Amino acid sequence: MSKELIFTDNRIVPAPPEAIFSLLADPVRHCEFDGSGTVRRVVSGGGPMQLGSKFKIAMRHLGWPYKITNTVVEFEENRRIAWSHWGKHRWRYELEPVEGGTLTTESVDFTYSAALNCLVAMKMHPPKRQRANIAATLDNLVKRFAES
Repeated sequence: MSKELIFTDNRIVPAPPEAIFSLLADPVRHCEFDGSGTVRRVVSGGGPMQLGSKFKIAMRHLGWPYKITNTVVEFEENRRIAWSHWGKHRWRYELEPVEGGTLTTESVDFTYSAALNCLVAMKMHPPKRQRANIAATLDNLVKRFAES
């Protein structure tokens, strides 16, 4: 198993933090920027989210459809949002205004997960894929706001 437990990358997204946060905080819109190709649609819950909000997403990975419920576990409006599911790892977005837009950092953080959950997650999404998915998501956000 990889010893790497936090995967992170960032991009300057050409938009103010409020616009990016509005997109991130609405799970109905997650398929608009998902770089993993696994997010299909929201089954229940919608934006805007806040700390403790729950939303269920229809997903597809390796040809297998499934649904998973996420809970918002970190929330600072227009600055940071993170959610996790039963596995306890977190998908986190941090936003910092900079010249030219917003420095947008995405992390997938396994430090909250039990060892067995990490092992399963790393088998399903190896480190190389984790990094590629994050990069693709951030590139999608840049493209999405560059077209606005």
